[in-house]
Amino acid sequence: MIALLTGKIAYKSLDHVIVDVGGVGYRVTVPLSTFYQLPDDGLVQLQIHTNVKEDAISLYGFLTPAEKAMFALLLSVSGVGPKLAVNILSNIPAKDLRTALGQGDIRRLSAVPGIGKKTAERLSLELKDKVARLAPFSTDEHSATTIEPTATSLDDALSALVNLGYKDAQARKVLESLEVAPEAGLEEILKGALKVLMK
Repeated sequence: MIALLTGKIAYKSLDHVIVDVGGVGYRVTVPLSTFYQLPDDGLVQLQIHTNVKEDAISLYGFLTPAEKAMFALLLSVSGVGPKLAVNILSNIPAKDLRTALGQGDIRRLSAVPGIGKKTAERLSLELKDKVARLAPFSTDEHSATTIEPTATSLDDALSALVNLGYKDAQARKVLESLEVAPEAGLEEILKGALKVLMK
C-alpha cells in the first residue's frame, strides 16, 4: 500500500496532480485544501490514502497527516465514499471540519453539495467522539503558497465549483458578485466564492 509520495509535480489540475517519482507518474486526487498549497513545480511530499477496488487502485493525496486522518474518518461513515470525502474537504478545511463535527454543526455540514441533512446528522453523530481523539492541529500545517494569477482564473473557478456540485447558474452568480482584483489568482477567487456559498 502506498502511504507517502515524494517527487516532482509533472501535472497539476484542480482535482488531481501527477507526481513524478523516479520517472513513474502517479495520478493523485487531491482536495482543494491541498491544491491551494501545492507549488507549480519542484518537489512535493504527499500523504497518501490508497483506495483499492476490484477494477481500480486510486490514490488520494494530502499535504498534512491531519487532512489524511480526517479523510479516513469520513470514509468510516456508511454512505461516504472517497469522492464525497474529497468534496467535503474541498469545501471545509480539515481544522474547521473537525470543529463542525465536534460541535454538531449540521447547518455547516449540510451546506456542502452532496450532503443532505440526514447525512450531516449521521456524520456528526458517528464522528463527534472520534474527532475529539485526534491529535491537535499544528499551527504551521497550512503555510500559504502563492498561486500565479492567470487570464482564465474565473473560468477555472467556475469549473471547480461545478465539479464540487454547485449549480452552474449559482456558481456564476457568486463569481460575478465577488469583489476581487482583475489579476486575482484562482486560489483567491475560489476561497472567496466558497465563503459566500457556505453561508
